[in-house]
Amino acid sequence: MPNSFMPPWWAKSPHVQTILPVFTKVAKPALQRQRLELPDGDFVDLDWQDFPQSGKPIVVIIHGLEGSAQSHYARRILQACKEQQIAAVVHHHRSCSGEANRLARSYHSGDTDDLQFSLSTLKSAYPQSPLLAVGYSLGGNVLTKYQGEYQDDSLLARAVVVSAPLQLSACAKRLENGFSKVYQSYLIKQLQQKISHKLNDPDLAISMPLSQLQVDRLNTFYDFDDKVTAPLHGFDGVDDYYTRASGLPFVSRITKPTLIIHAKDDPFMTDEVIPQQNQLSGYVEYELHPYGGHVGFIEGGTPWKPRFYLERRILHFLLGDQSVDPLSADLINGDNILQGSTDAHSI
Repeated sequence: MPNSFMPPWWAKSPHVQTILPVFTKVAKPALQRQRLELPDGDFVDLDWQDFPQSGKPIVVIIHGLEGSAQSHYARRILQACKEQQIAAVVHHHRSCSGEANRLARSYHSGDTDDLQFSLSTLKSAYPQSPLLAVGYSLGGNVLTKYQGEYQDDSLLARAVVVSAPLQLSACAKRLENGFSKVYQSYLIKQLQQKISHKLNDPDLAISMPLSQLQVDRLNTFYDFDDKVTAPLHGFDGVDDYYTRASGLPFVSRITKPTLIIHAKDDPFMTDEVIPQQNQLSGYVEYELHPYGGHVGFIEGGTPWKPRFYLERRILHFLLGDQSVDPLSADLINGDNILQGSTDAHSI
């Protein structure tokens, strides 16, 4: 079964699942960069691995918080696409491609405008190529919200969402407790560095909603989102941001085939991210696994060379049963859609 996942004995810990992939990355992919100029004067970067043949699909990869094309999961799905001779492109959130963005604002968990701009650009350039997408963590929340917002107007034929914090407030609180605080501290430090960089730019500092001293005091996502994310992106405080940007309310509105994958032991989340049966659109297939950590899902191999479940599952869903034959004329097979399925568990 394509959605059968069980970790080896040495990888049942959610922290092993979450951390080990960072230290066992596959080789750095060869990528070509395309810069998209946005209407507000900013930019986003697309990193391409191969360009599509006419009519062949494009896999769009949407990374997580402070991720990039070099994140472990991005490298692996790029490698898997390469093996299947499928064109793939990483949509970088603003400031995540290795170069600071131009504006005081950056990106956030509910920002679907930039994704729509990238997808529109791709659809215009390759009108005969089906667009497929996979979003990880924050990128998965953005993708979920995009699918629910745009519904039939979504430019995606299919989508996969992995380890998405679909209820942002609950996830922010989860990261304030136990070992999860280690992940929070690591990510907050990266965000603080970016804000400090902007405060040192006289042209941007005037638009920043806080001082360097205040930045140094931010040590939780809740505080960071209240003092930085919300005011910079037009929200009325952190609670308004979490309410409006969370992907969970959009799951029931999705009208394009979408697979959502969660692990019940994800150290970034609580059960509040798990959609109830009545929240699942008929176009959503939902998998909740007992194990897997956060964007982990190691299913075998060895600790120094783990084998992962995600790439196989993602491409199987995106491409249907044709995924083993990338030269097939019909990679997007509507007959393979499993509607409202929860095969990995029972809610």
